[in-house]
Amino acid sequence: MGGSGSKTKSYWPFSGSGGGDEQAKEGNDQSLARPRSFRTATPFVFTRRSSLYYDEDGDLAHEFYEEIVVTKNGRKKAKLKRIQKNLISQGMVKLDHPCIHADFPVVICEG
Repeated sequence: MGGSGSKTKSYWPFSGSGGGDEQAKEGNDQSLARPRSFRTATPFVFTRRSSLYYDEDGDLAHEFYEEIVVTKNGRKKAKLKRIQKNLISQGMVKLDHPCIHADFPVVICEG
């Protein structure tokens, strides 16, 4: 699975140092050649995009419905109509406890 390129440089995306063996062979600091985002990356996720929305009244929920009375054959029947307009997304939410990023390349198991 996956290719092992002997001529390509591999790096560890979540730490400041590059591949240990290659760095020792070359004798230089690979972290200086990488973009700043790779040097400061962390395997933890501290925020996430919320799936909640605010309506016009300021209420917060996943979905909003409006009750509509429909008259059919002389009978009144109540139906719920889903509201999809004038909703504002809650945006980014800070997590109570940090989670591990889904792309973290290490298998974590309990022994």
